[in-house]
Amino acid sequence: MPNNTDHHFDAIVIGAGMTGGWAAKEFCDNGLQTLMLERGRDVKHIADYPTTNMQPWDFKHRGRIPYTVKKENPVISRCYAYREDAMHFFVKDTEHPYVQEKPFDWIRGYQVGGKSIMWARQVQRWSDFDFEGPARDGFAVDWPIRYKDLEKWYTIVEQFIGVSGNKDGVDTLPDGDFLKAWDLNCVEKHFQENIKNNYDNRHVIYARCAHITEQREIFRKQGRVLCQSRNICQRGCPFGGYFNANSTLIPWAERTGNLTLQPNSVVHSIIFDEKENKAVGVRVIDANTKETTEYFAKIIFVNAATLGTNLLLLNSISDRFPNGLGNDNGLLGKYVGFHNYRAKISADHEGHQNFKPEGGRPTSAYIPRFRNIYKQETDFLRGYAAGFGASRRRKINSEGVGEELSNNLLSSNEYRPWRVGSHMMGETIPKETNLVSLDEIQKDEWGIPLLNIDIDYDDNDEKMIQDFFEQFTDMYEKAGFTNIETRDTKQAPGLDIHEMGGVRMGHDPKTSLLNKWNQLHNCPNVFVTDGACMTSLSTQNPSLTFMALTARAADYAIKKLGKEEL
Repeated sequence: MPNNTDHHFDAIVIGAGMTGGWAAKEFCDNGLQTLMLERGRDVKHIADYPTTNMQPWDFKHRGRIPYTVKKENPVISRCYAYREDAMHFFVKDTEHPYVQEKPFDWIRGYQVGGKSIMWARQVQRWSDFDFEGPARDGFAVDWPIRYKDLEKWYTIVEQFIGVSGNKDGVDTLPDGDFLKAWDLNCVEKHFQENIKNNYDNRHVIYARCAHITEQREIFRKQGRVLCQSRNICQRGCPFGGYFNANSTLIPWAERTGNLTLQPNSVVHSIIFDEKENKAVGVRVIDANTKETTEYFAKIIFVNAATLGTNLLLLNSISDRFPNGLGNDNGLLGKYVGFHNYRAKISADHEGHQNFKPEGGRPTSAYIPRFRNIYKQETDFLRGYAAGFGASRRRKINSEGVGEELSNNLLSSNEYRPWRVGSHMMGETIPKETNLVSLDEIQKDEWGIPLLNIDIDYDDNDEKMIQDFFEQFTDMYEKAGFTNIETRDTKQAPGLDIHEMGGVRMGHDPKTSLLNKWNQLHNCPNVFVTDGACMTSLSTQNPSLTFMALTARAADYAIKKLGKEEL
């Protein structure tokens, strides 16, 4: 196609979620004409949050999902945020099917903003204990970067999105540029003090989250105000109190005049030019009309979310790359990992009876990883982090009818004992047998092969679950908690919504797909900076690291483009 058409850009970004948003922001800030392609519909900040100011009684089913909808959508209905107030932001089971070789819950949000609208907003930095894990413990391949390579970019991201937290001084969880934190409640502080008194390397901290609690000039420029602690974030926040791409990155990029945002655009494949020996553009199918169009650019950033990115690259075949773009070593789609959320523990706390919780917070306490940090001390590799929360509910008297029932409900002022609970966030080991591939027969409505997902737990995960139960039972007992109950949810992988890998980074093109700058080894003008690029998983929530990697890679690409080296 001639260069003077409107189908040519400096950069193409595939995916309009948080990582795609970061790439677009960096490109547009630096004057690059950027095309952002999103397979789903457009969602404008505030204008397209239809339930954000609704009260519980405004919902036909009081917020719950009707039985018929659950029956039709067994996978997505298992997601904690899939409720009547946010169901319109999730991909229904029938809308884009996939093949489960083993049970896998693929949770997706196809719209501008992606899952950044509905995410849990937990943000923790990685440390060198995480980046050095594969080299030290002998799994996967060595990361081509360390904490020092991302430290600057973590700060840049935190300053732009706003992160609430404390300077905790925990070596496994580096401190960042934080806004003031909410406080732990009295029972969470009780547990914090008991852990401090009984263990040397275990910590209970306030969980860092992407909410603004102090006003700064950068937030004013974004048009955001402080978090109101409404705790209905999955609806989209009209205040911009938490970070999503819709209220920050994408409007910021649009204001430069350099962004062309195109929703309802399903990217079929990346076009590789044999003569140029590089990627030159993308083939796009209109989600509604099914019309195919091609767009061209000097650099392409793939940010379609982990499994979507794997699917796209596997489908980008050519004479040079018959098994998928950049896939000379046959590793594309392999070594996929996830976070193990199966283990939970709860208990009663009989103390602090003169206190009750008031108001809301967007998060609670967090316990950073403490197993296998300084030496291998268990019969499993790596470790787990955990959440911790304490709450107390009123005793509700619902006897009677009419005026009697009303009076009983209004006069209920007694409280039940405190309840405490934790859930495990375990690091799984990426394995070659945990993989995704293209189905050889079935295709979706756009003519693209369905994704086969073949991912499962292993013995390492089972041992980790048992250790979590043992260690947290001991911790709960030392804190004086009673009626301790452990539970294995047996949930399928994927419900954690933290799948990573398949296009991993590394030093060697024989054992990895991407270099230290997130470029495909064999097609360096294509970058992958979403969860697909991850070599290993750590125990931290991954979104902050995804964004830091994207900002770093975009900066590198801009500089290389300026020197005409891409």
